[in-house]
Amino acid sequence: MSSDDIDDTSAPLIEHLAELRTRLIYALAAFVAAMVACFTVWNPIFNVLTHPICSALAERGQECGLYLIKLQEGFFVAIQISLVGGFALAFPFIAFQLWRFVAPGLYRSEKRAFLPFLLASPFMFILGGAFAYFIITPLAFDFFLGFQQVGSLGADGGGASETAGITFHGSVQEYLSLTIKFILAFGLCFQLPVLLTLMGKAELVSAAGLSSVRKYAVVGILVLAAIVTPPDVITQVILFTVVYGLYEISILLVRRGEKVREKELRAQGLWFDDDEEEDGAAVQDGEGRT
Repeated sequence: MSSDDIDDTSAPLIEHLAELRTRLIYALAAFVAAMVACFTVWNPIFNVLTHPICSALAERGQECGLYLIKLQEGFFVAIQISLVGGFALAFPFIAFQLWRFVAPGLYRSEKRAFLPFLLASPFMFILGGAFAYFIITPLAFDFFLGFQQVGSLGADGGGASETAGITFHGSVQEYLSLTIKFILAFGLCFQLPVLLTLMGKAELVSAAGLSSVRKYAVVGILVLAAIVTPPDVITQVILFTVVYGLYEISILLVRRGEKVREKELRAQGLWFDDDEEEDGAAVQDGEGRT
C-alpha cells in the first residue's frame, strides 16, 4: 500500500475524530452552562426535592428541618444539585449533539427507526423519575418515619424519662443522596421498554426469547427491587410490579416490531415460513440423491 492510499484511508478517520471533538465540546459547554444556572437557583431546587419529607413530617405534626452535619456539607449539597440538575437540563442538547454525530452515517430508514427511541428515552426517564418522586418517596419516608418514638416522663413527674424519644434529625446530604438515588433508579428502570425494543429492532432479542426467560427476569427484578428500594415491602412490591409490567410491555413491543418486519419482508418476497424452508431443503436433498 502506497503512502497516498494510507493518507486516503486516514483522512475520513481524522474528519470523524474532529467532528466527535466538536460535538463533545458543544455538549460539555452546554453541561457547564446548565450546571452554573442550576447552582444559582439550587435553593428552590432543594425545596422541591425536600417536599416529600416535609409533607411526611407535617402529617405527624413535626417541623421540617434538616441539619448540616459537617461545615462544608452545604456547599457540597449545592454542587450535587448543580451536577444532577445541570445534566438533566442539558440532556436534550447533549442528545441532539449525539444525533448530529451519528445521523450522517445512517441510512434514511435507519434514521426513521432510531429517532423515536432517542425521543422516547428522556420521556421514559422523566416518567420514571416522576413516579419515584410522587409515589415511591412518600411511601418510603412514611415507612422510615414510622420508627420514631415519643419519650415519656416518670410517674412522679420529676423529669426523669422512662422511655427514650426517637426523633428524626436528618442530614441534608444523606437525604438528598437518598432522594436522587430513588429518582435515578426509577428513571433508569423505565428505560427497559426502550432498550429491549431497540434490541428487538436490531434483532438482538426476540419476543419468543424474552418470553422463554420470563422466570429469570422475575428473579432479576426481585433482586433489583431489593437493592434499589429501602427495606420496605410495600415499595419493593410496587417497584417489582412496575418493572415487571414494563418487561411484559417490552415483549409486546418487540412482537409488534417483528410483525411489522415480517410484513415488509413478505411484501418484498424475502420472507419464508419454516414449512417453506423445510420443503425447499427436502427438494434440494432429493435432487442431490438423484
